[in-house]
Formats: sequence, C-alpha cells, structure tokens
Amino acid sequence: MDGRKGKKPIFLIFFFFLVVTISISSSNSSLQFQYQPFLLNSLPKLHTLSFESESESDISNTFSLNLHHVDYISPLLSNSTPDSLFKLRLLRDAVRVKSLSTITQTNDFSSSVISGLAQGSGEYFTRLGLGTPPKYVYMVLDTGSDVVWVQCSPCRKCYSQSDPVFDPTKSTSFLGVTCGSPLCRRLDSPGCNNINKCLYQVSYGDGSFTFGEFSTETLTFRKTKVDNVALGCGHDNQGLFVAAAGLLGLGRGKLSFPTQTGNRFGKKFSYCLVDRSASSKPSSLVFGESAVSRNTAFTPLLTNPKLDTFYYVGLTGISVGGTRVPGIKPSLFNLDPTGNGGVIVDSGTSVTRLTRPAYVALRDAFRAGASSLKRASDFSLFDTCFDLSGKTEVKVPTVVMHFTGADVSLPASNYLIPVDSDGKYCFAFAGTISGLSIIGNIQQQGFRVVFDLESNRVGFAPRGCV
Repeated sequence: MDGRKGKKPIFLIFFFFLVVTISISSSNSSLQFQYQPFLLNSLPKLHTLSFESESESDISNTFSLNLHHVDYISPLLSNSTPDSLFKLRLLRDAVRVKSLSTITQTNDFSSSVISGLAQGSGEYFTRLGLGTPPKYVYMVLDTGSDVVWVQCSPCRKCYSQSDPVFDPTKSTSFLGVTCGSPLCRRLDSPGCNNINKCLYQVSYGDGSFTFGEFSTETLTFRKTKVDNVALGCGHDNQGLFVAAAGLLGLGRGKLSFPTQTGNRFGKKFSYCLVDRSASSKPSSLVFGESAVSRNTAFTPLLTNPKLDTFYYVGLTGISVGGTRVPGIKPSLFNLDPTGNGGVIVDSGTSVTRLTRPAYVALRDAFRAGASSLKRASDFSLFDTCFDLSGKTEVKVPTVVMHFTGADVSLPASNYLIPVDSDGKYCFAFAGTISGLSIIGNIQQQGFRVVFDLESNRVGFAPRGCV
C-alpha cells in the first residue's frame, strides 16, 4: 500500500507538466499565427480614360506600353456605376472560366478555339498603331489566346468599336498571305479564296467568331515598329468584344505575338497590373530584356502535350497565417498525360479558381484565421464575405502561394476585395469542379509577372508596378 501511495504524486506532477506543456504550446501556436494590416478601399471610381503621347524612345529590342482595364472603357459606351461594372466583371469571369475548363477537357485541342476576348476576358487593353501610316486603336491583350486579329473594312458584319474600322487599302505595309505559304499552314484550319489568298477563321465557345483574310502588317507600339506581324484581317466578326478593334494574343502558341517576335525581344515580356480599387494609374506591359526585374522569383513552365497556348505552372501548396494548409496537396494540381488538370496563369480571368478540395481547405483555414471579422452574406460566386462597414483598417491572415521554386506572398488587397459600395468584402478565391486551376489577375495585382519563354519559366516580382 505504501509503495502505491508513493507513486501517485509523481503521476500527478507528470500530468500537471503535460497539461502546462500543451497549454504553452497552444498559446505559442496562437501567437505565431501571422496577420497583415489591410487598408480598406471601396470599389474604384470611374475615371476618364486618357492615353500617353506616342513619343517614347524607340529602342529596337525593348518597348513598353500602358494597359487599361476594360472597366475604364465601359463607361464610354453606357451609363455604368462601380457596382454594376463589378457585377459585369463577375459575369464575364464565369463565362471565361467555363470556356477554359471546357477547352482543356476536350480531345480537340485546337488553339483556334481559344480566345480570352470572346470568352469574357477582355480584361486589359492598350492602344497601338495598325499599318503604315499607323492608325491607333484599342486592342485587348490576353495570355490565353494566340491569333492576332483586327476588324477590317469592308465589313460584311462587324460589331461596334470605339475607333474607325481599319482599312487595309490605306496601309502601305499590309500584305495578304498566299494559300501555300508556310505562314498560312500554321493556322489550324486554313482556307483559300479564288485569288489564292489565305483565309482564317477563329470560332469561340459562345458562338462568337472572326473570319477574314490572313495577312502580315506593321504594328506600332509608341514609336517602336514591329514589321511583318501575322494577323487576321476580319471582315465578318461577331461576339462580346466591348469596343476593342481586335485582340493581341500573348499565349505560347506558334501564332502568338510573343512567339512571332521572340528573337527580336529576347522571348521575354512582362506586365504589372495595378490595383484598380486603389489607383487610376494604368498598368504596364514590357517586351525585351527590361521585362525582367532583378527581384523576380521564377517557377518553371510546364508543358501540356495537348495544348500549347496556356502558361502552366506547378502549384505545390498555399499557406494561411504562416502555416501550410494541410488539405492542399500538390497532387490536386497535377497536369496528367492526357492534358487535363494543371494550373495556368491567366491575364483574362479575374478571380483565382482552385479545384474544389483545395479551395474548401483554403477557405476554411482563412475563415478560422479571420474569425474576429464580422461575417456577411454570400455574394455571387463568393461564399466567404465580411461586413467591414465603418472601418478603415483591419488585420487579416497572411496568404502565400507556393509554386515550384517560388513563394508568392499576396498583399491583403489581392484576396480580400470590395464587392459593393456598402462595406462588404469577400475572399477573392473560388472553387471549381473542373480539374483546371487558374491564377487570376486579382491575385496578380501589384506583381510584375514575367513570361520568359527563352528560359521556359514564369516569374513574380513584388512591388513590380513602381
């Protein structure tokens, strides 16, 4: 009996020590959870669109130009409010994502059916010169498209655009492509007219299309002239094109602008998309060696054997509050041998989409870290929203996206965004039942995103818009 009594205090001491240790460990874990301040900005006000003078330096192997979001041109066409423009943006986004997911799941991987413009992207555009002498027009830029094209007169059927339709007969540098030429054969489905001129047709998932003569023409970016760019001169065009004259494809395919001009500009370009909620400044697009920032963190480009247009990257995980989310495994983002799945970086998608299991794990981790914020009802595709009315600053959990070889720490404004003018903010990620995940332009804001095709990599440089 005495021996058993002697062991009880030791057991109680051990139990007490164990409870204290667990308590301290739990306390330390709570203290280590990482937050960052978030200065609240409302939906962006409407600004008058203006373009810079076309008188910049004309260095032959590099050039830059301004990008503007489509929301800055939409008010020119209709009476719009910040709230209505944001709702339209989400509608465009839904159509865009559905189209991209459909394309990557089909066995017909023709690049001719891929365009951000008709699929509701058209998110960013610039002004460039067509022909000689140059006629300046709005052109949408899209990393999810290859074929460069513009509306041309005479128009059998053309949608409304803000500038006069391009007239190729008034350009001394316009040249039609013959049917048997190597350039014509690069098209997925080339046609031929009765005078041996190459014809192109690009069709889209929503029934939109552009059809006309395939040609070469000079494009002018400020004072930098790029000769002999292959582009479609569309005489019959229909779709959701929002006032732009056409599209400048920035994809990886054989007819995209970066591929066509790769040798001259070192096969490199980059853009930096400013936060539309905080600034009316334009974004920027740079071609050439100047496109690469010194503080860029790179991740290798992956190749989809079935589809050469998109920029695929390896996403290995996501951290919330300084800790990797356990439920987000690299296997959720695998690109399989048939071309399904994977993760793409896309300028034409706004909200980042993650495969459903990854999104749910991320959302739940963020909700737990943001439990002190007042919850609000769902909004559109967003199921995690907060009522921040009356506040000017809050603390939110940090979010870091882990790519192969590169960790990208997101500013709070890249994942908590205003959705109305009444103080409602939502977590700007969404789930998808498709196997394809998409890194959207909201999450890319403020970074200089570098596309280095020479070294087969994509990079992210923080504070790249400065």
